[in-house]
Amino acid sequence: MGKGDGGTTRIAVCGKGGVGKTSVTALMVKHLSKREDLKILAVDADPAVGLAMALGEKVKKTVNDIRNDVIAMAQGGEKLSTPETMDLLDYELLDALSEGPNFAFLAIGRPEMEGCFCRVNDLLKGMIETLSDKFDVVIIDGEAGVEQVNRRVMKQVDHLVLVTDTSAKGLHVAETIRSLARDQEAVSARRVGLIINRVRNEREVETLLKRTTVELLGWIPEDDHIRDQDLQGRSFLDLADESPGSAGVARVVEALGM
Repeated sequence: MGKGDGGTTRIAVCGKGGVGKTSVTALMVKHLSKREDLKILAVDADPAVGLAMALGEKVKKTVNDIRNDVIAMAQGGEKLSTPETMDLLDYELLDALSEGPNFAFLAIGRPEMEGCFCRVNDLLKGMIETLSDKFDVVIIDGEAGVEQVNRRVMKQVDHLVLVTDTSAKGLHVAETIRSLARDQEAVSARRVGLIINRVRNEREVETLLKRTTVELLGWIPEDDHIRDQDLQGRSFLDLADESPGSAGVARVVEALGM
């Protein structure tokens, strides 16, 4: 397993909205959380907080809630030293961390309110990175781009996983994310790989691979079980392992060396 500093493997999953990114992330958590030797942290960095529902988690507090509470205190005239602020943020962050079956869960929440609160942002980001060191695997469900993963969660990951469906538009967004990560150093990744989701036949995979140079981690077949799970709002943790989609994600997890 390719690990970063502190022995933690960090995986950021990004892609165009609607390609099944969150479903893929949830199924990765499902398969990895079966490993009793691994401590898993799932981070929902998408403002829509879709990963929480996909994992059957109820979000009581987000990182952005914590940030806003501390900022409101400062704007209300309460002066906190940096050590006091760190103690408060540390307490609140641990309180926001929820325990799922064999994994922990943290929601980042909506983007920051207007204005520059760089000290609080930097302290929170640093604490999330420190918190992640206590886990063997951190899986981040990001927005379409990687910039906010860098700005709000962490700058360096081991695996940047790009999810697309079989559409040219989905692949274009994945290519754009890869370029931003590489050229603008939005996120430093040891490995960048592509997952093609909702595949109906291998010909679709062959067609897309002719248009990209991104390493293929695997493809996931169209699966009505996933669609039904999503439609009913049920946790993806309950999806049968033998369903085509779940089995496809299991192969991707193996391709990541995990």
